[in-house]
Amino acid sequence: MRTYPLFRGAAIATLGTYAILRNSSEPNWIFDVLLFNAVALFAVISILISPIPDDHLGRVGVSLAIALWTMGSIASSISSFFTFSIQVNFDLVADISYSLFYPLALFGVTRSLIHRTISRSLELLDTVIVTLGITTIVAAFLIRPAMENISGSTFEVFLAILYPVGDVVLFIATLVMVLIRPLSWRSALLLLGITIYTVADFYFLYLSQKGIYELGASTDMGWLLGFIFISESFWHRTNEEEGARSFNPAIATLALLGSSAVLAIAVLRPEYFPRFVIAPAFATIALAFIRMGVAINDARNMSNEQILARTDELTGLANRRKFMTDFAEFSEGQGSVLILDLDGFKPVNDQYGHDVGDQLLIQVARRFERVIPSGSLLARLGGDEFGALVKGVDGYEVALALRATLSYPFQIESQDFRLDVSIGEAINIPGQIPSEQLLRRADVAMYEAKRSKSGICSWHEKLGSQGSRL
Repeated sequence: MRTYPLFRGAAIATLGTYAILRNSSEPNWIFDVLLFNAVALFAVISILISPIPDDHLGRVGVSLAIALWTMGSIASSISSFFTFSIQVNFDLVADISYSLFYPLALFGVTRSLIHRTISRSLELLDTVIVTLGITTIVAAFLIRPAMENISGSTFEVFLAILYPVGDVVLFIATLVMVLIRPLSWRSALLLLGITIYTVADFYFLYLSQKGIYELGASTDMGWLLGFIFISESFWHRTNEEEGARSFNPAIATLALLGSSAVLAIAVLRPEYFPRFVIAPAFATIALAFIRMGVAINDARNMSNEQILARTDELTGLANRRKFMTDFAEFSEGQGSVLILDLDGFKPVNDQYGHDVGDQLLIQVARRFERVIPSGSLLARLGGDEFGALVKGVDGYEVALALRATLSYPFQIESQDFRLDVSIGEAINIPGQIPSEQLLRRADVAMYEAKRSKSGICSWHEKLGSQGSRL
């Protein structure tokens, strides 16, 4: 744990060293291959070792994206400084690595910002529609003119189009996701990092197009500075107290109208826009129709009475009734039942009142939601007690992740509150344990975890057959 701050600041320290040494000498492979790319690698390490609990796939996606960019940078630099007797196409390696950066970065940023926060399909569709629509407009009226003078092989033209379009998609998607969430340090730093990277990349593309780019230019550090801000964002948690905001319908309407305008121009003047502009315009309109169908289907199949009957009114989680209903089907397969009881909640609730207690429960629910696996059920059983049905064999690991979410304090009305949780696990083996006994075992294990202050206890035979509240 003590090494975390060292690695967290290693990237910015290395960048400072590079800037000082690089400006005092001519291009050198030690600086421009080793030191330059070490900054990006330190940023990757910083992301991977951050102790903030969040979506694992998002963290891996962003890390892989920066790592591949670094591989491309190293390959490009080597081809500039060295010649080899063996034919190795370093430029091709660099182009492939740079190209893979965009899908991985987009996936990682999306998971890091909106995983388990935009849970409704309509909100996710709105995000994609606005991103594609604005990207279409920008690509059509800003990037398209710049593409007219591009020459070279088909692959070279493809790359010349891919990089600016990839920058635009990544920037706009990040901007849209930040705008629909309450602002947090995570989202602000991610957006700042992506913005700096995009500006640096566009400037590099501009210099390359003019034929005046020189290896080791001071503006190259813009890429690295962007990565540093991105890595720093993973040391801050998202704002989990509030839900996603709805889009202003005018934004989605403008995105849709812009895409329609591009298609209309393409019909009247077929050669005016290249295919890379027409494709996202078609996708935007198609997704708009899909969204309409999803909205109609949701309105038809879900009523307020159905939601309230199976949802906890305070936290928005499943309630006890939903938990018990799903448990009947869950007990037929392999998995773990988790019973969770908050430690330290009652004194806070008694001293500061039910309003503060309710806000704590809401924040606890949001943290638990972020780590509960897909396909599992998380429910509030009542008071400060929660339950989870986890399919498969990872019940204990899920319990560890749930407890880890409470490792840092909650902030309410500028005051910090700390809670812990006692978790009891009972593993279900189909056909061997009656369903009512499985619930009792999880409850008994939870009481043992609370009594022993161990935090988590998995039921074992020595616990016996004590009573249960369920």
